[in-house]
Amino acid sequence: MIGEVSSILGLRVYTDEGRYVGRIADLSIDIDTRQVKGIAVVDVNRMLIDTRANGVIIPYRLVKAVGDIVIIKDVFKRMERKKEQTEET
Repeated sequence: MIGEVSSILGLRVYTDEGRYVGRIADLSIDIDTRQVKGIAVVDVNRMLIDTRANGVIIPYRLVKAVGDIVIIKDVFKRMERKKEQTEET
């Protein structure tokens, strides 16, 4: 879990497959349970995440490790496969 909230801000986010996702700008926190619900990522890798928004919220349950960088589960593989299948039909 995260110790100091400020320690995670600005960290780069990568998938467990080594792909750059973006940089943490903020956290989504459930005040009642005092738990982190998501990470707000900016400078998003648009090759992974098709968005016109300035950033995205990634559910904290996808976070695998926090250190000098943040590593998340690579859910983008499935999204790419779905997109390819849709384009084929």
